[in-house]
Order: sequence, then C-alpha cells, then structure tokens
Amino acid sequence: MPLSNEDKSFLLKIARETVESYVKTKKIPCFDVKSPALLEKQGAFVTISKNHDLRGCIGVFTSDKSLYLTVVDMAISAATQDPRFMPLASSELSQISIEISCLSPMKKIKDISEIEIGRHGLYIVKGYCRGVLLPQVATEYGWNRTQFLEHTCLKAGLTTDSWKQGVELYTFEAEVFGEEF
Repeated sequence: MPLSNEDKSFLLKIARETVESYVKTKKIPCFDVKSPALLEKQGAFVTISKNHDLRGCIGVFTSDKSLYLTVVDMAISAATQDPRFMPLASSELSQISIEISCLSPMKKIKDISEIEIGRHGLYIVKGYCRGVLLPQVATEYGWNRTQFLEHTCLKAGLTTDSWKQGVELYTFEAEVFGEEF
C-alpha cells in the first residue's frame, strides 16, 4: 500500500522521537497510529546520517509487526546496534538526519538484466555470506549494473566477481523518504 505524505511525515516523526528518546533515556515512546498503511506488516530500513556520512543503517526485509513498529525497532537498532559504528551519543542528535526505506517483498531473479538501477535494491546470498544494498545506493554513487553487483558482493564479504556464479540474487523495491537536512 503506497504511503501518503502524511504517513511518511509521521514515520519520520516516529523514527526521530524514538531515536532521541532511546539515546537519552533508553525508553521507547508510544505512538497513536490509525493509518491503515502504517499498520500493514512490512519490512523497512532506517538510515541515520551525520553531516551526510553514514552513521547507522539497519533493517529487515519482512516483519510480523506493523510498519510503524518495525520503524521503531530499526531506528533503535540503527542508532545503537550497527556493528560498524559506536552507539549514537545524545550530543550527536542535533547533527543527524533520518531516512526510511519501506520495502516491497523480495523477488528472486535468474538474470541480471532484470535489475533496474534506481528502482531495485539487491540482496545476494552465497552460502553463509549475505549482502544487501538499498536501491538509492547505486543512484547516489552513479553505479551501473555491474558496479552495483560488485559492491553488493563486497558487502556480503565476497569477491567482486562472485555474482557471476553460484549466488542467489534477489531484487526489491523501496519507498524512500527522509528528513530535509
């Protein structure tokens, strides 16, 4: 179900208030949500940037929780549990911006020609190695399809050419929106 502008604004407010409350007090605020779109069960990623640099990004492809609760969980995780970064400090809160990516279900693909830059995100699986890049990443870096595949392989801990053999490739779409910062 597509999100209205009001839904997007409310999700950003939920993410912001959750991060601020959790970082300062370790408490999760309650939200009164009535929008049917925000009550749908859906996967989402929350990305936190500081001065336009990545500061945390965590998400799930599917969820058994309502979208707004998934955003609450992912906002906390992005702020405090991304293993690439130290937990966010309260002194950083005024310097961050938040972006939310609400995900469509994944689709397994057989041919890389099915990948559309700017539309699809990638999820790659080979054995225990897994990597994901959101659709906006390829666009932000100006990557072509091959570069997008190579960087998703690197994210999975694989060699750049691993996508050519023995991997499972999935695409997904995302409705991406963020705070103006």
